[in-house]
Amino acid sequence: QAFFCLLLCVPWGSSCPPSCQCTERAGAKAVLCSSRHLEEIPKDIPKDAVFLKLDANSITRIPSNAFRHLSHLEELDLSRNAIEKIDRAAFRGVAAGLRTLDLSSNRIRSIPKEALLALNAKLRLANNPWHCECALQEVLWEARLDPDSIQDITCHTAPREEYVGKPLLQVLDAGVNFCSVRQRTTDVAMFITMFGWFTMVIVYVICYVRHNREDTGKHVEYLKSLPSTQ
Repeated sequence: QAFFCLLLCVPWGSSCPPSCQCTERAGAKAVLCSSRHLEEIPKDIPKDAVFLKLDANSITRIPSNAFRHLSHLEELDLSRNAIEKIDRAAFRGVAAGLRTLDLSSNRIRSIPKEALLALNAKLRLANNPWHCECALQEVLWEARLDPDSIQDITCHTAPREEYVGKPLLQVLDAGVNFCSVRQRTTDVAMFITMFGWFTMVIVYVICYVRHNREDTGKHVEYLKSLPSTQ
């Protein structure tokens, strides 16, 4: 009876993952999972966690709804991992309350803008091998980036070699617009496709006319070869 009473008295969601340490900071629960060789986000993080540190691990992906049950979460540190992929709904459920999100020093080349633009958190995206493109430009324009780390968002790859190695903000300040480049590329591809179809139609019409002309000529020659009547 004492055992069952103990189970009923323990609040669900307050247990700490075995690979982490849970402490109190000014009355708020902090879950510390730094440098624990984690390869994925723990499933049993307490629901009342306010601060969550997952830095310096080997996490490679942030799946959809990874933090959805953490409605009290305000600070999330995912820096110094090996993150390469972030799903569109990775931060669903915590977007409204999250104040800071650190994704610096990972392996992120691109990120769905839907994953970040719904956030009100201050973002740190520095020291990732970014591919400078329209989606990253839109994130830079619309998201709340940490001003102290914005200069370290560097183009690791880009549509043009001259942008590689330069801070994205510097490239944009020079007047480059990756979104308009993509639009021009789409327009050119559409023009080439339409020109190809138009050329095929013209060739078909020419072949059709030639074929009919040859048939007509043969028919006329045949009529001429027939014996004429009075």
